[in-house]
Amino acid sequence: MFRLAASTLVLGFAVAIAITAALALLARVLGWVTVDDIIGPRPGTDFIYSPDRWSFIVAVIAAAAGVLSITSARVGGLSGVFISVTTVPAAGNVALGLAFGAGHEIWGSTLQLALNLSGMALAGWATLAFQQTVWTKMSHRRARLIRRRRKQ
Repeated sequence: MFRLAASTLVLGFAVAIAITAALALLARVLGWVTVDDIIGPRPGTDFIYSPDRWSFIVAVIAAAAGVLSITSARVGGLSGVFISVTTVPAAGNVALGLAFGAGHEIWGSTLQLALNLSGMALAGWATLAFQQTVWTKMSHRRARLIRRRRKQ
């Protein structure tokens, strides 16, 4: 199941990056985006292509929030927002880097995306494992209480 999920994720990102790169090439040809827009200073968004220790931490928090949201029967847009915030900008910047031949952007954004996905996978697994442990203990306690009540 992990292999299927991983291959689906990789294929999905590859297709999305390819489509975005093609559209970025079109924007480049039309003059809507220039190479200076891509490689120039972008202090507000440099985290997308300059990963650091916070990249992994944000990914872990996003995944834990997403898993908790999904498994608590309170699924909302928030879980998707958390996950999108950590992955979509990096994937989009990979595509822009490909369209403009900006190797630094491609490398940094790919590293950011890999950190995000790794952190999300690890946090998702840990959150589910923790929930399973807690719910198993609660189920055993509940079963003992029911047996005691029936004996009384």
